Order: sequence, then structure tokens, then C-alpha cells
Amino acid sequence: MNYTLNQLQIFLRVTKLKSITKAAAELNLTQPAVSIQLKNFQDQFDVALTEVVGRRLYVTEFGSEIALVAERILEEVNTLHSKSQKLKGRLSGKLKISVVSTGKYVMPFFLSGFIQRNNAVELYMDVTNRDKVIESLEINETDFALVSMLPKRINIERLDLLSNRLFLVGNKPLMKLNGMTKKELLAQQPLIYREAGSGTRTEMERFVESGKFNVLKKIELTSNEAVKQAVIAGLGYSIMPLIGIKNELMNKDLSVITMKGLPIQSTWSLIWLKGKKHSPASVAFLEYLKNERENIVKEYFEWHQNF
Repeated sequence: MNYTLNQLQIFLRVTKLKSITKAAAELNLTQPAVSIQLKNFQDQFDVALTEVVGRRLYVTEFGSEIALVAERILEEVNTLHSKSQKLKGRLSGKLKISVVSTGKYVMPFFLSGFIQRNNAVELYMDVTNRDKVIESLEINETDFALVSMLPKRINIERLDLLSNRLFLVGNKPLMKLNGMTKKELLAQQPLIYREAGSGTRTEMERFVESGKFNVLKKIELTSNEAVKQAVIAGLGYSIMPLIGIKNELMNKDLSVITMKGLPIQSTWSLIWLKGKKHSPASVAFLEYLKNERENIVKEYFEWHQNF
């Protein structure tokens, strides 16, 4: 056999994502390049590693076994690289973090100082909705996850980083009309939701179902940015994390609407599987956060804490 580490990496990403297109995007390669390397890797085996049925890619039983071996090989290679860098006095290795969509306004500020100090560390940050974040953590595909709602079905450890507050917002202050209350006025406006699987969506549904809010009509959008732009355009109102709307509030594109039961309070927490064997880069990152999180919050999020 004459496979390369690059082929192992490509094959592993294809098996994880069940998609050549997604693997190519994640690896910053063209789809034809991934397909060629996948074929070259397959040609070294007499048994199929993957198969396509109805335009969907499936990993065979043998392919799943090879993927486990490929993962172990790449981990050992990474360990060798880390040891080599350690001898030079440099921290290296990969740091994989999965972040819920709104967490993109939070996590970079807790990462920047660490990466600047340890520029040999390779950072992989996946931003997606909460369900997918928890799934990647559960199957041990990521070192850490940033969430504002802790998962219940898996055993985790956590480090709290920052408070999270969700406010009701519109594109202009809510004006009373003919003696109508805020709840009555809002019941006549569409409420804009995030997609199913989003932590913000879950919090909104809890608030609505608690009886504090009557929804006449709802709109569903698939990202925090899409919701924000829809509210600014006057399509309706939404309950949004304060962390993602700083500029819009300062520019008066959005207005916070005070209401009993709001804001919804939670905490941004970095979580990991209980008992996980951390890499040197992961251990160093946790130590960095424990020492620096208060300074980071004060420098970058004081406006948020005092709002």
C-alpha cells in the first residue's frame, strides 16, 4: 500500500461528513481534488470503502473500520508533531471547538490572545446550530463546545465564560395605540423564530409557552443574522441574544422592548466530555481561560454586562 497522510485526512473527513462537497469545503479543496484523492485511496483496497445510493454517500462497514485506523494514525502523527514542537519550546497541535451560531460573537475574543501567544496551534472552529454542536461533542469529534444551554443527555464538565441575556427587539420602540397593552400590540405582529435545533429558538418557545406571550403569526429563519435583518426591515419582532446586536442598538436600527419575564438569562459555557483526555493544546487553552477570562470579559464585554 502507498497511501499518503493527505489521503487519510481526506477520507476521514468524507466519512465524518458523508459528503465529498462538504469535505472539500472544510478542507479548502476543490470537489474534483477530493474525488481524485478518494479514488486513489480506494484503489489500494479490494473492498469498497464507500458507496453512492440515490446520490447519497454511504460508508461501508469496511470503510468505517479503515476510518478508525486513519483517525488513530493521524492522531499519532499529530502527537509526533507536538512533541517535536515541544522540544523547540513551542506549543502546537490542533484545537477543535464547535460553537453555536450566536457564539460567534463570543468565542473569538476568548481565543485571540491564546492563538497569538501560541501561533503553532492549529485552530478549527465550526459554527452551527445547537443540535449539531452537541452531536459533534457527543461523538468526540471536537475538543470543546460553546453553548448557552447545557445538554442533559451527556456527562460534561464546563467552564462558565460570560452571561447571556435575550431581549425582545423590534425596529422601533413600541408605541401604545388606543389604550392597547404591549402584549396586545405584539400579538398583532409576526414573531420571528430561529430554526428548530437552535438554542435561541428553544428559549423563545419556553417563553411563549409559559403564557407570557400570544403569537398570532410566526416567521422562521435559519440564522441569527437573517433574523436580525428581518427585524430591522420591519417584518416582525424577535427575542434575540444581546451579544449579537450591539452595533444595531447603537445605530438605533433596533430597539429593546421591555416586558415582564424578559430578559431571559443564561450563561455562555465552554463544555467538554467528562473524562476526556485533552491534548497539550487543549490543556493549555483551559489554563489560559481560567487565568484570563475575567480580563477578557472586562476588556471586550463590559458594555454587555452593564446593559
